[in-house]
Amino acid sequence: MIDHLGIQVRDVPTSRAFYDTVLAPLGARRMLEYGDVLGYGVETPDFWLSPAGSPDAVPEAHIAFTAPSRAAVQAFHDAAVAAGAEVLHAPRIWPEYHPTYFGAFVRDPDGHNVEAVCHAPE
Repeated sequence: MIDHLGIQVRDVPTSRAFYDTVLAPLGARRMLEYGDVLGYGVETPDFWLSPAGSPDAVPEAHIAFTAPSRAAVQAFHDAAVAAGAEVLHAPRIWPEYHPTYFGAFVRDPDGHNVEAVCHAPE
């Protein structure tokens, strides 16, 4: 059900040092870096850290749910729109992640970034 999870942190270098240390005994390591965004995992990056916004903002979580097909990603998007969700990114391929990454991103009622993703080719 959960494909990957992302949290926001106040101090990226401090959190990088912490997660580099505590995830190593679990077999995980820092696998990707996009500037201040860090991806950790064992085989693929499925735990992500990113910098928090302003000090007064509520930290945003990112939760990605696994979808069995691209049609399911589209159905997730359509259901979210019908429920009044803010669309962050309409369904599309994200080649910067990998060639068959097909995802849609919406904001839930509490402001969290919620995604449905299918990794299978069309």
